[in-house]
Amino acid sequence: MSEAYKQAGVNIEAGYEAVDRIKQHVDRTSRLGVMGALGSFGGMFDLSSLNYQEPVLISGTDGVGTKLKLAFDMNRHDTIGVDAVAMCVNDIVVQGAEPLYFLDYIALGQSQPKKIESIVKGIADGCEQSGCALIGGETAEMPGVYDPNDYDVAGFAVGVSEKSELITSDSIQAGDYLIGLPSSGVHSNGYSLVQHIIDQANLSLDQIYEPFTQPLGDVLLTPTRIYVDEILRLKEKGLLKGAAHITGGGFYENIPRMLPAGLGAEVDISTFSQPSIFRFLQEKGDLTHDDMYRVFNMGIGMVIAIEADQVNDVFNLLDQAYVIGQVKHGEGIKLKAEGQA
Repeated sequence: MSEAYKQAGVNIEAGYEAVDRIKQHVDRTSRLGVMGALGSFGGMFDLSSLNYQEPVLISGTDGVGTKLKLAFDMNRHDTIGVDAVAMCVNDIVVQGAEPLYFLDYIALGQSQPKKIESIVKGIADGCEQSGCALIGGETAEMPGVYDPNDYDVAGFAVGVSEKSELITSDSIQAGDYLIGLPSSGVHSNGYSLVQHIIDQANLSLDQIYEPFTQPLGDVLLTPTRIYVDEILRLKEKGLLKGAAHITGGGFYENIPRMLPAGLGAEVDISTFSQPSIFRFLQEKGDLTHDDMYRVFNMGIGMVIAIEADQVNDVFNLLDQAYVIGQVKHGEGIKLKAEGQA
């Protein structure tokens, strides 16, 4: 390799080793439509191999954000890739997309093959969960931009839907029920606030706090739940009128994104349980109820709109779900607890 490049802080041989390490993880995500092999200049996918008559491609891109700092502090890198995939595929599936493929981008201060393999293993895990193939990506060693042990990870997903089967807000009406699907925890939003709470309350990531059974850092690194299987099952049965991925902005910003103009929603927050991590963060951060629902998912990672008389049909297809509210005339989101007007 170039000694001059190595002296500048870039280890090409370590990059080659990282590619060799990740091939096994890429291979297990292969699916119908994948063409070519890892290492080409571009990833290829044969859309004609799938049985779509009027295919519409739907794409989304995202990163993991400041949740990465927890991975650095815990020196644990095997789940953060799941978050990168989840944030992308959960966004495109709400429009009816079957995820097809994913590409990642990892930028780091120093090529550490074992760490890169760990990150990509998580990405492959997320791709397996969502049924999409990892067909390429980029690993950029950038000394001077990132510290030696730091990195960033992002990616984008491409999915497909029949044009006639796209999920839009057109059919949603007042009186439709809102169904909430549980989250796995904080997911991948609000971690700047989480980090602020940790610093202000002088919390230790390695300590086990009540009511948890594992260190706080591990609780916070729980990967984002992927909802592809559930949403596509509901779509296939014709039960899905709309869906909202509850990400940054919490309930207030994301539920309105699936509603047509002139309609809002009323959500009864007593109908579902909030995981302990949210009560813990609210107490340690001295946050208001409104703060929490404007930042975090509060235990509901996906909200779907359905016909009121199809609740039983929907529940028969889902392992766990709650009727959390209804679509109403007017705009905006109103949160209430049982018994409140």
